[in-house]
Amino acid sequence: MAALYEGYTLCGLIPDQSNSSSGIDGIEEERDSDHVIVTDSNRSVTLYKVSDQKPLGSWTVKQGQTLTCSAVFNSITNEYVVVSDHKVIRIWKEGDLVLDKTFKATVKADIWKVHCAAGGQPVVLFRRGAVRHLEDLLSAPQQPIEDVLAEDEAIRWSTSIVVEAQQFVLFTTELGGENFFYLQRLNPNSLHKYHLEREEPGLLPLSVSASYKDEHISLLCLYPNGFLYRSLISVRGPALDGAAQAPLPLPRSRVMSLPVGEGLLKAASVLFLDDSHIAAVGAHHPSAGADFLCIWNINFQTLQAGKEMGGKIYGQLWSYSNKFFIPHGKRLSVIPFSCHKSSLASALGKLRQTRPEESKCPTFVPSWNNALHEEKAQLSKTGETRKTRSTRKTQPSVSLTAEQVLELIKTAPVEEVQKEVEELLSRQDVQDLQLQLGKLVSILVCRSQADPKFYTHGTFVQLVESKFLCHSVCPDLLPLALERKDYFLCQICLLFFPDIPEALTCSCLKAFICLPDVDAEKMSLEPDSVSFMDALITQEHSQDDLQNGFSPSSRLEDHSNTVDDQQMREGREKSAAIQGPVCPVGSHKAALLNEILQTAYSDTFLLPHLKDLCPQHVLLFLQYLHFLYLRYSQDTLPQAHSLRAPSLQQIMDWICMMLDAHFTVLVMTPEAKGFLLNLHGFVRSQVKLFSELGKIEGSLQELQKMKQKQDVRQYSIEVIEIF
Repeated sequence: MAALYEGYTLCGLIPDQSNSSSGIDGIEEERDSDHVIVTDSNRSVTLYKVSDQKPLGSWTVKQGQTLTCSAVFNSITNEYVVVSDHKVIRIWKEGDLVLDKTFKATVKADIWKVHCAAGGQPVVLFRRGAVRHLEDLLSAPQQPIEDVLAEDEAIRWSTSIVVEAQQFVLFTTELGGENFFYLQRLNPNSLHKYHLEREEPGLLPLSVSASYKDEHISLLCLYPNGFLYRSLISVRGPALDGAAQAPLPLPRSRVMSLPVGEGLLKAASVLFLDDSHIAAVGAHHPSAGADFLCIWNINFQTLQAGKEMGGKIYGQLWSYSNKFFIPHGKRLSVIPFSCHKSSLASALGKLRQTRPEESKCPTFVPSWNNALHEEKAQLSKTGETRKTRSTRKTQPSVSLTAEQVLELIKTAPVEEVQKEVEELLSRQDVQDLQLQLGKLVSILVCRSQADPKFYTHGTFVQLVESKFLCHSVCPDLLPLALERKDYFLCQICLLFFPDIPEALTCSCLKAFICLPDVDAEKMSLEPDSVSFMDALITQEHSQDDLQNGFSPSSRLEDHSNTVDDQQMREGREKSAAIQGPVCPVGSHKAALLNEILQTAYSDTFLLPHLKDLCPQHVLLFLQYLHFLYLRYSQDTLPQAHSLRAPSLQQIMDWICMMLDAHFTVLVMTPEAKGFLLNLHGFVRSQVKLFSELGKIEGSLQELQKMKQKQDVRQYSIEVIEIF
């Protein structure tokens, strides 16, 4: 989990109106977490004490001179280093008052930036790609500097890291619309050049960030379309001559897609916070706007924290010691934050706290499913305990251990396996056997895959219903159920597993849609889900009943304003089967589809898989969703649905996703024409209804404000005038 706290202003800004920049060239942490060096884009370097929001010192170059890279602090010598006019290196201490009287040296080539990573010596990166240790450069300032980059190649971003006493300089470049990544190792010197995969034509990275873990550098690139990509680069690769060798391809994977609103991002920045979290500024808040600082969990694709930033966002962001430094409007703000390791359990507020006496023992991390169903488990805990204690008296005094059961199920017949698993699940210490239960399922699945004659349907159902499993623990169970056409087990897994991948959800959807109604009606499914659909399908209704303020005939009349009479006659003929709420599938098949509607998913990952469905299956599924929405919209339908029923919001979300994934195909499919016309009239009538309701909103509010008379007996007549 992550949180943003109340911020404060460190200093004011003088934005550069000529190039729409904040006026800040860089911010670097100084000797400790409470001091930073701020370099403006013109002439000044200022040292601030963050907690007091006050400057401790400021140094300025002469009129006509310009600082061309941000200042850094050399913690080894307690000196500051900055570059002016691209070639003049200036070094001074905190006690120096006049910058022009301090040490300076002029070099032969233009400098891009000076970097000083924690635990390392300052290094100088030249504009043409050469790298030198500052100490070596100052010993001979006029030494020749080689050209590493091509003639028109330009550096766009750079940083430096220290890994196990080995220092690296990282930088990206642009050449003719192509982007490259360079990894420069120092002592011994070696250079690696990589080619970044190209995004859409004309789109170049807006922001680059890097982090290190497990001998790999993780490179994060944000593009104007909101796509965030990550690439991994090993720091243990062989030494290469980057200038002579062709660039190596650098694979990437999309981490997530940040909201961009209308158009493309123009000024945005992202930073790595840890393995699970990133910070973003300039990208849109999902429900607010672009002027927000946000922390995202890239594992769960969720927004963890957001804070509105007043004024213009310049797309700059720095992070030091759990504090963000962000220029916006006419000030530089400091925003403290916290970032902890996230899990779905902690996101739900159900993460079990370890007691001191338990911390010495190895612990098993509970499955996500336990957190989701913890409340239900607590309600029945007392009754189950009494039942277990009473039944244990009739059982044999000797029972197999969990390890013995794991060995037995590898060869035992189905009946014996089911018996032993039942005894295992009835034990009082079953909650301490979650790891063994996961292994047990894996063994049974592997055995079922190897032996077509072996399949323990009842045992699998018992284990899933125990709520001690999740898809991550037994990823092959649901695919096995689909392979064996065990749709009851599929239904139970969809019910109890909160972490089913979107690809597998779509596979289940395809299998359920392809299932013939005749075969589905013969299956034994979860009783509540089937009874709900039976009641929904068989409920009496009239074709002319009003449905949220409209009737089927009014929907067709609304079309007369948008299509000609010939199209309407065709629409009436082709949509006659769905004008009234007639379910296009049987109750058993509908019960399976309802489980899909209630499964957790991410739009980003689900949409690509939905596109694999054929038009006939898409149309059938949309007709079923349309039926559900019409039935939910009827005034005569009780709104107290069972737990096995999807919500109205879930139905609408799936309709929107299916249309997003297949709208072009549906428009080109003749069989879908009547349905799309019907759906268009349906939406049009809803808009008309809400428009009419909006007209009387003021009158209804006035009625609420009127005070009810106290002296009202059995009968009264009152005239209310509404102006």
